[in-house]
Amino acid sequence: MGTTRQERRTTLLGLAFAAPWIIGFLLFVAYPIMASLYYSFTEFTGLDVTAFVGFDNYVHMLTKDELFQKSLYNTLYYLSLAVPLGLVVALGLAMLLNLKIKEVSIYRTCVYIPNIIPAFASSFIWLWLLNPEYGLVNLVLEQFGIWGPGWVSDPRWSKLSIVLMAQWGAGGSAMIFLASLQDVPRSLYEVAELDGASSWRKFRYITLPMISPVILFHVIMALFGAFQVFTPAYIMTSGGPANSTLFYVLYLYRNAFNYGKMGYASAMAWLLFILALVTTLIVMKTSARFVYYQGEER
Repeated sequence: MGTTRQERRTTLLGLAFAAPWIIGFLLFVAYPIMASLYYSFTEFTGLDVTAFVGFDNYVHMLTKDELFQKSLYNTLYYLSLAVPLGLVVALGLAMLLNLKIKEVSIYRTCVYIPNIIPAFASSFIWLWLLNPEYGLVNLVLEQFGIWGPGWVSDPRWSKLSIVLMAQWGAGGSAMIFLASLQDVPRSLYEVAELDGASSWRKFRYITLPMISPVILFHVIMALFGAFQVFTPAYIMTSGGPANSTLFYVLYLYRNAFNYGKMGYASAMAWLLFILALVTTLIVMKTSARFVYYQGEER
């Protein structure tokens, strides 16, 4: 069935208005993505392709590059701690901020403020807080008779230090959880109270199921953030000590801009994309077991 002249005119007019976005997407998103895929199979210095090497970059990365393996281990270590801890901290803050207390809006503002501080500035703040000699954290520990560790200067504590610093920004997620908590129907709690349910049972069987879609959203976004952790390690430790905070993206950055191995860095970027994609698909595939959507039949 053919289109009328007016429909064609409307379509062309719509494309004309969308053209700036379409052109920008093709030039600054689609082309760089496809170019990086091509460069991942080459020796690319950033200025010129010196050779086409096929899968050599990937093979070298997975079998011979010990620093790659170290960076992947560091990133997965960070992810395994930061994601669940961030969920607990953000949800705990949200539940506290959901209490009916005076001046709660002030507390909510204070919790959210760290999120408006640039990551660059936050890294310097925490570099001072975690200083083993005059940092505030160790000074507080000394008041309780505890001699604090070297934190970022100690390989045994450096990754944990970055994990703890990540909780500095939990206020943003807490605000999202707070909104979801306030959206839980009060009638469900009233019925549970009439049945004599304890606070834990109300949280377990009402609160968690009702906010489970938001929890899923938080987990996925936290996974993306954990895979791409960069700024704290770059500012605070530069990957040290002893490569204990050499995270994946930091090593990718070094290959691209310090060593001039753009092709190798492109291969690392695509492997990171595959890891993030597979992890997300696994989470989404298993989410049906614990995520409840209102109005969905079980």
